[in-house]
Amino acid sequence: MLLVAGATGNVGSALVDILTAAGHRIRTLTRNPLTTGPQDEIQHVIGDLNKPKSLDGAFTGVKAVFTLAGYDDMPALAATMRDQGVEHVVLMTGGSAGIQRMDNAISRYMTLSERAIRESGMTWTFLRPRAFMSNSLRWAPQLRAGNLVRVPFSWRRTAFIDPGDIAAVAARALVADEHRGAVLELTGPEAILPAEQVEILGAALGRKLRFEAVSNDEARIEMESRMPKERVDAYFGFYVDDLIDESVVFPAVGEVVGRPPRDYRTWAADNAHRLAA
Repeated sequence: MLLVAGATGNVGSALVDILTAAGHRIRTLTRNPLTTGPQDEIQHVIGDLNKPKSLDGAFTGVKAVFTLAGYDDMPALAATMRDQGVEHVVLMTGGSAGIQRMDNAISRYMTLSERAIRESGMTWTFLRPRAFMSNSLRWAPQLRAGNLVRVPFSWRRTAFIDPGDIAAVAARALVADEHRGAVLELTGPEAILPAEQVEILGAALGRKLRFEAVSNDEARIEMESRMPKERVDAYFGFYVDDLIDESVVFPAVGEVVGRPPRDYRTWAADNAHRLAA
């Protein structure tokens, strides 16, 4: 039995589809009831990974787990999985786990999450994807309002990755022993600028989109209106203070799944309907 936590997310939902199609017995863990999926193939359990006491029996009979980083008490969560018989954890963190900056809120929780799993006694595989192609969906309100797309940190090249490719790697890491103990840096096939993203999206939508860079001052005001200041500071550390470089392309997707990662044009063509809705 394999368990997928966060089964409603971009990566988790794709992972459920891949594992089900391959004939694996899976269980999903969500905070709210799930009704999708054939009940004879997928078990749905309710629990909160921030509250290990709510997970009594959730991992019983489970050999391997896919989960995300950043829960409130990762050592307690890891102990709960181990004590219920889990042998292997595929943990998705991100590129900033590699810099191990305790003064950066995002790098800190990713680093501490990896540390808790390393020290748990279970085997593990760490997935460190770069920015998701699906982050472009946040531009949908701008696209509904017109043809202008305003983007912060406009000078940063990023090797964006399709969440479906992360899911494909996660599926292999859950069932293949050769990826145990591996740290897999996951990227798409090329690093592109936000202006290039907007141009590609315009072509997919059949519209002439205009790109406009958002100043750092504007970006900080907007971001602080919807997220904690320490998280905003973390993003500014990454993209303004150059703590990370997301432009580097890594070969891990191709090496693990045996095919090249999907490029942004392919993702845009497949998801144009979601942006145009």
